[in-house]
Amino acid sequence: MRDLFYGLSLAAAGLAASVVAPTAMAQDAAAAHYSVTETKVGKLLDDPAAAEILKRLIPKTFANEMFQTLGRDLTLKGVQQYEAELSDDNLAKIQAEFDKIPAK
Repeated sequence: MRDLFYGLSLAAAGLAASVVAPTAMAQDAAAAHYSVTETKVGKLLDDPAAAEILKRLIPKTFANEMFQTLGRDLTLKGVQQYEAELSDDNLAKIQAEFDKIPAK
């Protein structure tokens, strides 16, 4: 009887691993790029490639001292309420550019 439960446990563990593995892979793929909704501004500013995207697409916000200092702990989506330049359209353009570069 104990062997039966052991075998069922192994089978269940294998099934769980096969269900979890694709989800983990999808998260790894998403983590390979920066996100306007998940990545903190500080991390973006510290990566020259990401900072260049921000400087090019949102120059007024990028030049704002508060964005460069107090904004570091927020995401771009979180800063959106304070900066008109961060419209949904601009966030989509920024995300499209982030998708072209690897996150560091």
